[in-house]
Amino acid sequence: MLDASTRQQVKATAPILKQHGVLLTSHFYQRMFQHNPELKNIFNQGHQHAGQQQQALAMAVAAYAEHIDAPEVLLPVLERVAHKHTSLGIRAEHYPIVGKHLLASIREVLGEEAAPDSLLDAWGAAYQQLAELLINLENSLYQRAATQAGGWSGWRPFRVVNKQVESAEITSFYLQPADGGALPDFQPGQYVSVQRYIPEWGLCQPRQYSLSDAPGKGWLRISVKREEAQGDAPAGKVSGQLHAALAEGDILQVSPPFGDFVLHQDRATPVVLISAGVGQTPLLSMLRHLLESGSQRPIRYLHAARHGQVHAMKQEVGQLAAQHPVLASTVFYECPQDTDQLGQDYQRAGRIDAEAIREHALLADADYYLCGPQAFMQQQRSQLRASGVAATRIHMEVFGSNAMASD
Repeated sequence: MLDASTRQQVKATAPILKQHGVLLTSHFYQRMFQHNPELKNIFNQGHQHAGQQQQALAMAVAAYAEHIDAPEVLLPVLERVAHKHTSLGIRAEHYPIVGKHLLASIREVLGEEAAPDSLLDAWGAAYQQLAELLINLENSLYQRAATQAGGWSGWRPFRVVNKQVESAEITSFYLQPADGGALPDFQPGQYVSVQRYIPEWGLCQPRQYSLSDAPGKGWLRISVKREEAQGDAPAGKVSGQLHAALAEGDILQVSPPFGDFVLHQDRATPVVLISAGVGQTPLLSMLRHLLESGSQRPIRYLHAARHGQVHAMKQEVGQLAAQHPVLASTVFYECPQDTDQLGQDYQRAGRIDAEAIREHALLADADYYLCGPQAFMQQQRSQLRASGVAATRIHMEVFGSNAMASD
């Protein structure tokens, strides 16, 4: 436990971190990659170029400073971060490197007057406390992943046994261990990381993709959206390469499944799954597991897409709804095209709004699982809360570098 003086010094920097945090974290990443370029193979360079990683770290550092008196408040968030880290292969030996560059960046950005030795000493102790918390969480996750039946540690080669185009933007890849070994029973909702070499950058790059099929099969399925360039954001390097260059028979390096956004299988409550775009992938895993395990929990499946050409897994979900009376599916098209037929391809035009929530999603004591763009999930959460749904019944996935976001 940190002493009172150390906690006070760290806590006093929270307003400064909120104001100048992105400047500090941008300097930190530049400094770290300059001195330790090997870490570029672990960190998502697409998020670096877009500024997402810098923003996320700034939020994380400020949140830690604010809660330094009771860091256990952040434990649920730290557990989420630990899952992200283990999926990417971040190990205990990386923490001293990060700490060294973080402390140096505080001095270099804020200056010696605003960041005297006493403050750096306080932040050094605080960082060590945070590092120990995360290392312990991550070691437990690594051990569990490696020792379970069919488990492994680090990267494992998988062979693409099937590549299936799901829509104009999304393609599914069915993966089996190249070594012919067994697979672990992951929890519905979890994700894996895949690693690809990007020639333009001269780097291997990891990306995390939700598992979109139920556990207990002879494969892992990921369903990948090809990220096109939008405004200042460049096209996705890894997703584009997977779509264009990864063929059946090819080898892909894959991490063990991780993630804390999972189906609560210990409950008999109704389940409501609400998604937008590629956000349906972890929810499909939950849906298929529920139905294939014979669960009689009532299920509502609400999915939003822009139009039919980008609506993935339409036939798959439609067949499941026809076969299982416990499932009611409602599809929303924001901008239906002339070829999209109301009542056949989709049930409602427009977005999933408060009226749609009241009509299609409100079930007594249900658990609600949300996945999609951050703004979409926040809107659905607000609408559910306004309709009387308890916060403890609402579960949200968090994409990419924003692992410190809280439900």
